[in-house]
Amino acid sequence: MRQVVLDTETTGLEPELGHRVIEIGCVEIIGRRVTQHKFHTYINPERDLDEGAIEVHGLTREMLATEPRFAEVVEGFLDFVRGAEVIIHNAPFDVGFLDYEFSLLPEPPGTMAQLCEITDSLTLARRRHPGQRNSLDALCRRYDIDNSQRTLHGALLDAEILADVYLAMTGGQTALSLDAESQRSEVADAGAIRRLPADRKPLRVLRASAEERDRHQQLLKIMEEAGGVEPLWRQLDAGTP
Repeated sequence: MRQVVLDTETTGLEPELGHRVIEIGCVEIIGRRVTQHKFHTYINPERDLDEGAIEVHGLTREMLATEPRFAEVVEGFLDFVRGAEVIIHNAPFDVGFLDYEFSLLPEPPGTMAQLCEITDSLTLARRRHPGQRNSLDALCRRYDIDNSQRTLHGALLDAEILADVYLAMTGGQTALSLDAESQRSEVADAGAIRRLPADRKPLRVLRASAEERDRHQQLLKIMEEAGGVEPLWRQLDAGTP
């Protein structure tokens, strides 16, 4: 299944009080690899922002005044997430805001749960690390993921970081992209016979000294006494199968 890692920034904490989405960031994962396909937009909320929210993401009403409204970006957003497994850290928060934005449209498209499958990475982290801190920053430290650029929250940056965290938490990211051309190249390399020069010098053979052979026999005796079975090495020394 195609996966999308999503994060939002908002004007405050409660959509019930009319707070709005001001930024959406999404990254795509296919075959456990983060692709270059992304969705990112800022949104004009047409209202003031809480001071606490500004301290988190650094965005102000003045900065967002010339950005598109949610209704102007919703189709592109829906095209990106529809039918995917959408991974969100603390999903009820972001889903609640997005569902609220949908409800304000003249023709609401439904809810996020109706449009895609939702996976809450915070719930997953709590199951894997019970009793520990499972914020995005804490998970970055646990999985040794660089989040040094995260001085302020940003939807796209946080989605990119969460994608790395999710892949690490669920078994790691596939490192190689084996397209047809690279596969042909690897097969060709594997089939190539690498011959040593005909005039090379003979390899030097190092034989065990008498002292080393004696120590070897002492070790085999210790192994035999401990395990109650004649060691394979002694059978090989005697020339027996």
